[in-house]
Amino acid sequence: MNFLATMDLSIGDLHMPFTEEVKYCILGISATLFLIALSILVWQLYRYRSYAPRKPLDELLSSDGKPAKSGVFHTETQRPNFKVEKLHEEARRLSNCLSMGSHVELPSLEDQQEEVMVQGSLRFSLYYDQLQSRLVVTLLEAWGLPVRDFSRSVDPFVRVRLLWAGQEKEKEEQSSPSLQCVLHEWQSHLVKDSSSPTFGDQFSCSLEEDDVPHITIRFEVKDFDKFSRHRILGEVRVHLCDMEISYPLEVLKDLQAPQKDLVGEVLLFMKYLPTLQRLEVGLLKIRAPPQPRQKNQALYAKISVLCNQFKLRHQKSTVKTWWKVTVFNEVMMFTLPDPQIRECCIVVSVYEIPAAKKSSKRLFGQVTFGKGKSSEDEHWSLMMRSIRQPIAKWHQLLI
Repeated sequence: MNFLATMDLSIGDLHMPFTEEVKYCILGISATLFLIALSILVWQLYRYRSYAPRKPLDELLSSDGKPAKSGVFHTETQRPNFKVEKLHEEARRLSNCLSMGSHVELPSLEDQQEEVMVQGSLRFSLYYDQLQSRLVVTLLEAWGLPVRDFSRSVDPFVRVRLLWAGQEKEKEEQSSPSLQCVLHEWQSHLVKDSSSPTFGDQFSCSLEEDDVPHITIRFEVKDFDKFSRHRILGEVRVHLCDMEISYPLEVLKDLQAPQKDLVGEVLLFMKYLPTLQRLEVGLLKIRAPPQPRQKNQALYAKISVLCNQFKLRHQKSTVKTWWKVTVFNEVMMFTLPDPQIRECCIVVSVYEIPAAKKSSKRLFGQVTFGKGKSSEDEHWSLMMRSIRQPIAKWHQLLI
């Protein structure tokens, strides 16, 4: 009973040990906090009323043209996403192209990269010394080379190849493509940041007079890139059978679109084992004419697996003496999971080396096949349809 009597006190009986000034300060702070909270509440209500979604008339209709239910209220503001609409439009366009038939082909990324704007010209001189049986090629200068879009500069250099087409073919073999053979290969010095560079490089080699009419000189003008593949600006080809080079002859030609030369063929077989996640590539034979008047030549191949232009792994074959048909009969195995095998491509690079000096090598030819390679996808498609079965096919080696 004493406890209840003690609690029965009025608020006025409580005394706080504060002065009047402190009490008024506490009262002022409390009033200020109350006003601030009230202002925030009013501001939030104003924002909610201002940014509340208001549906236009076309959104009040459903997809089938009927009025939408009034009970559904969306609280999220719907803003048009132009990127998503553009992607949807592109997807509809591609689906329409695919529905028209299988003959419609979409350009691949590599095909777009290989399309270069060819402009500019190259000046050089040719001379054949009959007394010493030497061919002299002098690079003079280039004009009007295209610059890069992002840096507005170009770092050009020139690669020179001497291609030998061999003797005349028999009449029954005229329809088949002729095989070229790279006799010599040189490279000029690099000229930095110049669209009209001056080279002044001179190259020479021993060459029999009987071989001069069968020689084609290929000048490849490239833009040096430290972090990627060198950009091909264009090329110039000259056939020595059409020229009189007993005296120094100066030539000026415009750059043309680059083309590949057929230098040989390679016989490969492929087999895919999905259970083991293993791809087997068999290097069987390489067919290529040996270089004239050169002995002790050797060949070897390097097979690389690329995925999205990134080299995953590679293997090399043994070195074999170069014959007209060089037999290897070697199998190389690559462990690849199923997602990678469906996105990768195979690159077979054949290198030429002198048998006595194995440290030096030169690219003889190359072939690429796999996903996105329209010219070499037949072999790949047959392999994917014939799982666990080896599929063999001849491929052209190009350079």
